[in-house]
Amino acid sequence: MKKIFLPLILLSFFLAPQFVLAQQDSLRAQIVRITSQSKGIVGVSILGLESRDTLNYNGSSRLVMHSVMKFPIAMTVLNLVDKGKYKLDKMMKVGKDDMHPNTYSPLRDKYPNGTEITLGELLSYMVSLSDNNACDFLLKKIGGPEVVQNYLYGLGIKGINIVASEADMAKAWEVQYTNWCKPTEVVRLLDVFYQGKALSKTSNDFLMKIMTDTSTGPKRIKGLLPSDAVVAHKTGTSGTNDEGLTPATNDVGIITLPNGKHLAIAVFVCNSKADEAARELVIAQISKAAWDVYGN
Repeated sequence: MKKIFLPLILLSFFLAPQFVLAQQDSLRAQIVRITSQSKGIVGVSILGLESRDTLNYNGSSRLVMHSVMKFPIAMTVLNLVDKGKYKLDKMMKVGKDDMHPNTYSPLRDKYPNGTEITLGELLSYMVSLSDNNACDFLLKKIGGPEVVQNYLYGLGIKGINIVASEADMAKAWEVQYTNWCKPTEVVRLLDVFYQGKALSKTSNDFLMKIMTDTSTGPKRIKGLLPSDAVVAHKTGTSGTNDEGLTPATNDVGIITLPNGKHLAIAVFVCNSKADEAARELVIAQISKAAWDVYGN
């Protein structure tokens, strides 16, 4: 019996890497086919957080971030909480002047004349609801984009560039291109976050919760997944100009797979002339293909 069993073990040992490579080749072929619908540039980075399997497609391209930047901003704020500079239950006074009118802001819609709100609630508005006024308030509070950049550099993340606030981007079309990232670096940051290497457990759990509570982009990463799939994610969305060009339709996050493992994924659809439904479908189809391959 042992003489038969040992060769089977050895055979499985040698075949396993080939099986993984075949799966990745299949997924890459699907991604290439799916991205042909984008009428733009698509960047994809995928990492099995337990298996460490990786797959990248235009993963090193510099692509427009938009509100994906709120994920590293949130990590920066929570790092300052861990250092004792702030507390999540600290009350923050957000004035009427902080409620800029011509931007996406559920916070302003609820409190047009300003309000006092906890830091934790502001982070929830910024991440879960992608509130631009909450983002700019917190960015100003911590000292500006350079503080976020320094924090990222300290983590060894050098492929994310944040220099402009939401208000800055709203002033001129070209400014949005100054906030860019490489999909591979966003996934590296998701990995650092997931592994608990940057924040305390309390802060990590809090950020994971508000990312899981994200209500924006339901047709993106989550679009074709089972309704009960757990996805902690952050979207990013630009406007569309008169020529029909949309610089950013993005979604990045951590998917809990059916087998209990986890997948970090970033999909950026940039400089696209496809309509919103097509752009979001590209993200949804790539995410579903990854779910099918890595979830078994």
